[in-house]
Amino acid sequence: MKAKFAKESYTEMNELVLPNDTNTFGNLMGGRLLYWMDICSAMAAQKHCNNVVVTASVDNVSFNRPVKLGEVVTIKAQVTRAFNTSLEVRLEVFAQNLPKGTKDKSNEAYYTFVALDEEGKPKAIPALVAESEQEIKLYDEAMERRELRLILAGKIKPQHATGIKKLLKRLEQKGD
Repeated sequence: MKAKFAKESYTEMNELVLPNDTNTFGNLMGGRLLYWMDICSAMAAQKHCNNVVVTASVDNVSFNRPVKLGEVVTIKAQVTRAFNTSLEVRLEVFAQNLPKGTKDKSNEAYYTFVALDEEGKPKAIPALVAESEQEIKLYDEAMERRELRLILAGKIKPQHATGIKKLLKRLEQKGD
């Protein structure tokens, strides 16, 4: 199976926030944004796999800025790493106020997908080739994020997670 470049999975999606998408405060409902993020990240995953995928997990999603009625949501997604049958997709979400000419980052998240065959069983997927400095950084850190997900899901014990030590060290350095 031929490896694929990370940039081949790049997907960008735009949505206009309409009244039916908002809560009583005129802000985009979090569930609607998660729905759009799932669609965009699934498209990126399917571009990489050339296959049907299902969502396996969603990492922490923090809502850094409310998205208002009438703003345009831009979601950018790209595969950061492919494992055997699963892959990680990074998303960035921006809110754009067209009349004011502003564009602010509102969210970032990682989604994990599993490719499935015609019988619904996990299927092997192509390896990922990271080229840019940012792609290589995200690729290297993806193993740490994966191990953390597996620990939290109870699938591996912390002492068996080799990459998690790097993650904890990096987090400690950020806290200093």
